[in-house]
Amino acid sequence: MKGKYMTREQIVAAFADILNEVADVEPADVTEGKSLGDELDVDSLAMVEIIVAVEERFGVELPEEELKELRLVADVVGRIEKQLAPA
Repeated sequence: MKGKYMTREQIVAAFADILNEVADVEPADVTEGKSLGDELDVDSLAMVEIIVAVEERFGVELPEEELKELRLVADVVGRIEKQLAPA
């Protein structure tokens, strides 16, 4: 997947797979409007693992200081999409 253009839907699907693997979240529950913490029950420890998995799978960087800004699925997907966009 690295370096390859992906649609937003593909990014959401791949992120849902990561959430399923790391935090046992059902992929069908992952939609862009969902809150990672409140609605999907992702705690801060799981979030660190999720970010590492996202960085590895997509070949992007999500700086630790920005983690608190990533509240919704759409926040993470948007960051991934921005970094994957062709220059």
